[in-house]
Amino acid sequence: MYQIVGKKSLNPTVTQMEILAPFVAKKALAGQFIILRVCEDGERIPLTIAGYDRTAGTVTIIFQIVGGTTELLNRKNVGEYIPDFVGPLGKPTHIENLKKVCVVGGGVGCAIALPVARALKEQGAQVTSVIGFRNKDLVILEDEFKSVSDDFYMMTDDGSYGRQGNVCVPLKEMLEKGETFDEVITIGPLIMMKFVCMTTKEFGVKTIASMNPIMVDGTGMCGGCRLTVGGKMKFACVDGPEFDGHEIDFDEAMSRARTYSDFEAREREKTCNLFKQEVK
Repeated sequence: MYQIVGKKSLNPTVTQMEILAPFVAKKALAGQFIILRVCEDGERIPLTIAGYDRTAGTVTIIFQIVGGTTELLNRKNVGEYIPDFVGPLGKPTHIENLKKVCVVGGGVGCAIALPVARALKEQGAQVTSVIGFRNKDLVILEDEFKSVSDDFYMMTDDGSYGRQGNVCVPLKEMLEKGETFDEVITIGPLIMMKFVCMTTKEFGVKTIASMNPIMVDGTGMCGGCRLTVGGKMKFACVDGPEFDGHEIDFDEAMSRARTYSDFEAREREKTCNLFKQEVK
């Protein structure tokens, strides 16, 4: 059993938790993920490691409440336990020898982008961070990004905070002015990553995208997380989760991601109704 030792709401739909998991914390690296279950008969869901403290033995997860399982997880409080917390899984972000990097995060994907930016800064790289949200109310981790960034850009779709526009706006402006990066690393909604990769491809800048498709076992056996990369089938759980963004078939990935969207909504509604009945 794994105890929840910290919890806070980052915005109305995103929650941060600290889980006491010393063996996971001991090995965790930026870019990796865990798989958890909220209850013994619950489904397994993957969540990227948003941070870790090896001394305290804790792992930070940040999740968006979109389905029944994340609704159940969000109803857990400090001091309570979850039965399964397996990891670290996947390959860590390759940051060795990178001197100048642009990290582009969108929405809850910023929770995944932050530890990457932090790890780059800790090894002495020059870090430019571009993060984007739909509006001011959904902004998360702004101060944390600023603390590890040499240059920082905040974007909102509606202009209610920072600059108006998507993350590709400042990215393209920098590249058009002749700015160079060893790599661009992008993490966020699939449609955002697709356009980030289209933008950087125009300028020949290597771009890594972190993929978080449907996943069950995290070992490559179920095949649920398969992607097409460079015309070949890859599994995000064992081959990734990070891939060359210029080789990913984003249209296929987006089509597969939509497969269970209605099911997730129904399961969340069912879970909420169950809690309402219990309260009565």
